[in-house]
Amino acid sequence: MKGHVRKRGKGNWYAVVDARDPATGKRRRKWHSLKAKGKREAQIECADLISCLAHGTYLEPDKTTVAQFLDRWLEHTKANVAPRTHERYAEIARKNIAPLLGSVILAKLKPAQISEAYSKALSEGRRDGTGGLSPQSVVHMHRVLKQALKQAIRWELLHRNPADAVDPPKVEKHRMTTYDMAQTAALLEALKGQRIHIPALLAVLCGLRRGEIAALRWRNVDLEKSSLAVVESVEQMNGSVRIKETKSGRVRTVALPLTVRDELKAHRLAQAQRMLKFGVRLGDDSFVCALEDGSPMQPTFITHEWVRAIKGTALPRYRFHDLRHAHGTHMLASGTHIKVASERLGHSKVGITLDLYSHVLPGMQEDAAAKIDAALRAAQNAEKKA
Repeated sequence: MKGHVRKRGKGNWYAVVDARDPATGKRRRKWHSLKAKGKREAQIECADLISCLAHGTYLEPDKTTVAQFLDRWLEHTKANVAPRTHERYAEIARKNIAPLLGSVILAKLKPAQISEAYSKALSEGRRDGTGGLSPQSVVHMHRVLKQALKQAIRWELLHRNPADAVDPPKVEKHRMTTYDMAQTAALLEALKGQRIHIPALLAVLCGLRRGEIAALRWRNVDLEKSSLAVVESVEQMNGSVRIKETKSGRVRTVALPLTVRDELKAHRLAQAQRMLKFGVRLGDDSFVCALEDGSPMQPTFITHEWVRAIKGTALPRYRFHDLRHAHGTHMLASGTHIKVASERLGHSKVGITLDLYSHVLPGMQEDAAAKIDAALRAAQNAEKKA
């Protein structure tokens, strides 16, 4: 593929590109309008154009559809986000957005069309044809589309972002529900002797995420000092598994309740005995939550074990992730400082903790008011006696 620049009319520069037609094999010449103001700029733009054409990533602004643009954007963003995030972007873009807006010419996309697409998604957006998507799902659509169109502006395919003028549906906040302390005690008793017992213990009494539990190794557990370090997490996608850094990107140390420390001591001994039957010796690199042969429990395996185990109890059937929420709720309800709770849960900002556990705060405020009142009365009584 070859090309050169030509100037026409009142200073308008063009890239003249010669390429072979893949169908006929004949060489074709095509003129592409450039935005350059001088020959040097035109040559640079021409080189970029030829590179895009050669790699199949060039999109003509006047003909590019939303679906074509989304495919190009997904390819571009692959190197900038985590694999699981990219997988989620691709799912939303191709399965939710493209069926509704994919055939629209990108340059002609209007806010009204986006708004209509959201309305249709709410009423009949489910891929199995059983109804509409939830407002939260449409909000995710809006975020992905808005982010993609922002890149279209950088690529000079659009002059403005039509998604900026569209309001996503309002998502009603539901009060978080999870196990109270009495239910937590009953739960741990019911799970004793089952493979899910230790993962559940680490979630409900230490606040670890499912992926963090799956990645935890004995070298990161200090039973003498009753603490563990959360240094990495397991991510599962498209049947593959990878070890990655924690969600916040930081290592955190979690102090172990004595209950957890004692259970982990007994678990390590029993695990070592089981592994020896398979000719495997337990070491510092061994996973804390593992199968009988020492191979690690994957996140989906933990979920399946949880669903199976909770069915055998009379307790509410919450998600495994809700065990972590139970830990956060228990901490704040017992008066733990919000900063300490945030660090223990591994939140990147205290605001995340405040938002997630706002249902606990009213009771904490009442308790704080009572303590202030008691302190004031004590001071007043002391003053009178003096």
